[in-house]
Amino acid sequence: MSTQREPNHVVIFDTTLRDGEQSPGASMNLDEKLRIAQLLEEMGVDIIEAGFPIASEGDFKAVHGISKVVTRSVVCGLARATRADIERAAEAIKPAQRGRIHTFISTSPLHMKHKLQMEPEQVYQAVIDSVKHARRFTDDVEWSCEDGSRTEHDFMCRCVEAAIASGATTINIPDTVGYAMPDEFGALIAMLFNRVPNIDKAIISVHCHNDLGLAVANSLAAVKAGARQVECTVNGLGERAGNAAMEEIVMALKTRQNTMPYSTSVVTEHIVKASRLVSTITGFVVQPNKAIVGANAFAHESGIHQDGMLKNAQTYEIMTPESVGLSKSNLVLGKHSGRHAFREKLKELGYDLGDNAIQSAFKRFKDLADVKKEIFDDDLVALVDDEVVRTNDRLRLVSMEILCGTVHRPPKASLEMEIDGQLHECSATGDGPVDAAFNCVKQLFPHRARLQLYQVQAVTHGTDAQAEVTVRLAEEGKTVNGQGADTDTMVASVKAYLNALNKLLVKREKTEPVAVSV
Repeated sequence: MSTQREPNHVVIFDTTLRDGEQSPGASMNLDEKLRIAQLLEEMGVDIIEAGFPIASEGDFKAVHGISKVVTRSVVCGLARATRADIERAAEAIKPAQRGRIHTFISTSPLHMKHKLQMEPEQVYQAVIDSVKHARRFTDDVEWSCEDGSRTEHDFMCRCVEAAIASGATTINIPDTVGYAMPDEFGALIAMLFNRVPNIDKAIISVHCHNDLGLAVANSLAAVKAGARQVECTVNGLGERAGNAAMEEIVMALKTRQNTMPYSTSVVTEHIVKASRLVSTITGFVVQPNKAIVGANAFAHESGIHQDGMLKNAQTYEIMTPESVGLSKSNLVLGKHSGRHAFREKLKELGYDLGDNAIQSAFKRFKDLADVKKEIFDDDLVALVDDEVVRTNDRLRLVSMEILCGTVHRPPKASLEMEIDGQLHECSATGDGPVDAAFNCVKQLFPHRARLQLYQVQAVTHGTDAQAEVTVRLAEEGKTVNGQGADTDTMVASVKAYLNALNKLLVKREKTEPVAVSV
């Protein structure tokens, strides 16, 4: 991959692990962040913003750990315009073969007055001081003007010129609150190229939020105007309405070469795999009609559409499913399939598991094959993702039984659970079978977390399809998502609930990250 100044190369800066994690409930542990970072590198992502090192010990360890294992992508740490932030970021990226410090400060009148309580001249001096300090640790320094789309043009030009003169090699213009329209945001980038005398000495970047649903449109308008780095996230993950979706940016550039003749280093065939991994780890289900990676993105139900597709796929498909790594759900394995065939199929789907993980996943595959008539690719993806998600869990489901229906009122659940390796049993009732099962868990593991979301979707079609359940819990300002998959919806529900509780336990053990908007 390359971040060289090729005229039409667009640098992809992925901030799933930093900005994406700020979505309520989307916290990830170190192992999960490492898995995502390694896949992003495999995809050809140029820069991975791995976290905000001063925000928490967990964020520092994530950036530091990713810096040790990622060798081709640039590893970036975020820092406010303070010496302590910058020095912490520098320490975190120290092991990286290619490290970047990304420092920022607000420049809009609203933010300077109410958030920073600083005068413009103080902010201007802070820009100079922070960039110069960051350059003491690395040659690769990015500077961002937070709330850039609402910043006065004269002041922005002064700050951008000063940041470049102080040593910034990338200048990022964020639409922090998703306020801009594509034409005005493109004009803002063009204005900088016209007015900042040393603009040619830095790459211009954009970071657009999706509050009005325009993050991708604004990013592409900026590229047309001369920006050559786009900051984005897998599945558009991020706080509030999210960020520009990496898969949409990349595929728009790849598909519309006639009007946007720009290239990226991303291997698009890994897009669906990345989407599924991020969805599984964060517990954020991808909506079916999501562009590029949604379940319906390549589905055609209208008779007119189906007729056109049979005659020529290009009548209603502007890109192929294979170009983003999507394979059709064909029957692939059965109950008599062996371990070797299972391992090879997983490799075909993009999973390379160790011996212990393969053994565990193969056992679950055999169990699934005993109860499900047909096993599809999506079943295997759900099975493996569900298996990997559960590593290092302190709370584990051993067995359960539910009595419900018109005869059994109120519904009753009986559970066996392992808590830190110790077996515990209980029975409880509830308003419904899910409520009874969750009440049983509360008896065995008392907690004050509130259920904010309970969502069920089928992994594939048919009455024997696996259910994939998402649960969101909130406790004392901390929010987590949990996921579980099983052919039995009740089992999947308890797995998801325990997955969320395990994530809460991790969150209790570390300082809550400081939220930032860039």
